[in-house]
Amino acid sequence: MTDIDDDPEIAVGADAFTQAGAGLEVAVVGGGAVGATTAYDLAREGADVTLYEKDQIASGSSGRAAGICYDAFADPLDAEIASDAIERFRSLSGDETFPFVECPYVWLAREGDAERADAIRDQVERMQENGVVALEADGDALADRFDALRTDDVAVAGIAGGAGYSDPATYTACLAAAADGAGATLAPETPVEVATDPARIVLEDGTEREVDAVVVAAGAHTKQLLADAGLSIAMKPYRVQALVADADVDEPICYDASDSFYLRPHPDGLLAGDGTEYVEGDPDDYDRDADPDFADDLLERVRHRLPDADLELERAWAGLCTATPDRDPLVGELEDGIYVATGFQGHGFMRAPAIGQRLAEQVVGGEGIDAFDPTRFDGDESFEIVDGMAVESEN
Repeated sequence: MTDIDDDPEIAVGADAFTQAGAGLEVAVVGGGAVGATTAYDLAREGADVTLYEKDQIASGSSGRAAGICYDAFADPLDAEIASDAIERFRSLSGDETFPFVECPYVWLAREGDAERADAIRDQVERMQENGVVALEADGDALADRFDALRTDDVAVAGIAGGAGYSDPATYTACLAAAADGAGATLAPETPVEVATDPARIVLEDGTEREVDAVVVAAGAHTKQLLADAGLSIAMKPYRVQALVADADVDEPICYDASDSFYLRPHPDGLLAGDGTEYVEGDPDDYDRDADPDFADDLLERVRHRLPDADLELERAWAGLCTATPDRDPLVGELEDGIYVATGFQGHGFMRAPAIGQRLAEQVVGGEGIDAFDPTRFDGDESFEIVDGMAVESEN
């Protein structure tokens, strides 16, 4: 594939929705993966779209994301959205767009961790009932499939084939460029405020632009942007950490639920992450560098799971994720003409192709995602931050 807009399947979809947004003016605030995708889909549907980003495209959380994608969700809606996103990653990716590498996803619990082991068994069973391709495996079966993994301490693992990884910054830049090609206006390095009744954005010089809809997809900054407009949402930003190490690892993507870290192959070797801080972070004032002991601690744990890997640290960093009380995102209309997309618990990038498409459809008059309706909370709820990849049972 050489160009997003040359893809026949994508072109058919564009033609089908070209008139749906005709005559609508929409401001998308936030140049990350979700914002860029939403802008692209709105432009394809005929809307007059401007994508505002206070810095450069993909300069926020999307540029620091892990790039892991999988459909291993027991909840039917989560699985549907994840599956749709992966299909779209496949369709849009290519040598001249962005990479998407198919790679199986494994999540496991260790011997002695009965709670998480039972949760994984329950998850796999429900996935299979809902049509998600997932298998349960013990340590021996896992060793037969993935010889790079240490498995003698594994009680149970799930294996999902609908998975892969990509480069979030490249994806986001590509979708922003595609939005531009579809008629959207890109406005990087253009900070704006959001105002309501009527929906509008306010530029730094005080100029106001009234629009039919404002979509706020500004990641960790979404809460403050809306608060300044008098709107409260039940979301908390929290800090996470990751690293890249030189290594020779081809597969799988792996989440060790008992030790709360993930890893995946990376063009420079291996990417691994952990370091979740269970306190609300300040998106304007957080440490973007990894903690001093983070890399050494995480690499020691990764070596336990990949005993034959020769790991040498290349770089480490910190970014922000966003949490909600029920771990489901806030996606949809918050107030007349004001839409939001945030609270993805670290799963924003992997869902971006599907969330952006669904949100664009809602803005131009389609149905929203009821389970993600941002008005399901008052906005002043008290809640604890939970690791986005935490394994929990249905009960």
